[in-house]
Amino acid sequence: MLEELRRRNYAQTTIASYLVHVEHFAKHFHRSPDQLGADEIRQYQVFLIEEKKLAWSTYNQIVSALRFFYAKVLKRPFMLAEIPFNRKPQKLPAILSREEVTRVLDAPTHLKTRALLMTIYATGLRRSEAAQLRVCDIDSERMTIHIHGKGQKERSVKLSPVLLETLRQYWRHLRPTDWLFPGATPGFPISDTDIFAVFRNAVRRAGIRKHVSPHSLRHTYATHLLEDGVDLRTIQILLGHRSLKTTSRYLHVSQYHVRNTQSPLDGLNLKRKTAER
Repeated sequence: MLEELRRRNYAQTTIASYLVHVEHFAKHFHRSPDQLGADEIRQYQVFLIEEKKLAWSTYNQIVSALRFFYAKVLKRPFMLAEIPFNRKPQKLPAILSREEVTRVLDAPTHLKTRALLMTIYATGLRRSEAAQLRVCDIDSERMTIHIHGKGQKERSVKLSPVLLETLRQYWRHLRPTDWLFPGATPGFPISDTDIFAVFRNAVRRAGIRKHVSPHSLRHTYATHLLEDGVDLRTIQILLGHRSLKTTSRYLHVSQYHVRNTQSPLDGLNLKRKTAER
């Protein structure tokens, strides 16, 4: 399975999670997964939903791992019908207001944390993308940031002048040489866990009670761009979305478009009438 995942150029995090999910499936029945079939898969899915009560995203990641194993590794594509995805709940992402973003970015006491959170909001990065940034990815001459996205897909976004000034202050202070945001272990970038921790601490210090995560800065970035009049296609490219459908969900969270949508009544040329007495 490992060889097949690598051959198809899956991300390292995806490879690791897929291997673990298939291993847990096999351990659940104490048998090799190639000896398990549709009945065991159905039992396992019920177990995950009713007993483990997994979140939708976790459950469907396990389903994806099993589908890959049976269809691509064991060459049993007919098994896909026996491993359905769960329906995704319609839940809108949490969005921070511009005033709340300001409070979050002003909250950190360490320049590294402030630079990190500013970078995520200014570019709409995923946590993993922010962690993988290198010093050489910041191009101050072209005013762009080179991003190493999911599935080894790369893209560039505009470098904000405000962010550039903060990054310069940060670099002069800590002098990172390889990873832009190095982790606690020498030679390695900051971990996703540490990014989550510093963000939650900033949110707490900012006095914000919304249920938000570092990914909320990415959602907020996209929503604020939409409110500023940036078209969906451009936002799709900036976020690195494969499908415009994924990007279009920000239409549902942007109050700007709701407030600024004119009623068709206002476009009619009606004659004014006085009230009858």
